[in-house]
Amino acid sequence: MTEDTRPLVQVVAGILLDQNGRYLLSSRPEGKPYAGYWEFAGGKVEAGESDFQALQREFKEELGICILVATPWLTKVHSYEHAHVRLHFLWVETDQWTGEIQSREGQKWAWQKAGDFTVAPMLPANSALLRSLS
Repeated sequence: MTEDTRPLVQVVAGILLDQNGRYLLSSRPEGKPYAGYWEFAGGKVEAGESDFQALQREFKEELGICILVATPWLTKVHSYEHAHVRLHFLWVETDQWTGEIQSREGQKWAWQKAGDFTVAPMLPANSALLRSLS
């Protein structure tokens, strides 16, 4: 039996809503694993950061928006070829963020309705979550 040496990476993702009850999804930019796949925006939690601080930083860096409040919602571990990822999903209501969304890393973004997602392919770790939102 071989020991699994893949690292456990802490990641945050924001379930961001707009005034029409849609969820924000973004594509992974070129140069990252699973480039072109769609996901809830977020990223790695850096040393010394809380999940909320990481979410604020990632949304500012990637999308140019400010997260004011986020509620921890769900945690899920997913195994990829390169790493195990512990995803901390945080819920962000429409009045809990400000700013105009920008594509600061060349990624695409889209507002999507639960049960009627029109973007693909989806990142494998998000499949069960997307079903639960529907």
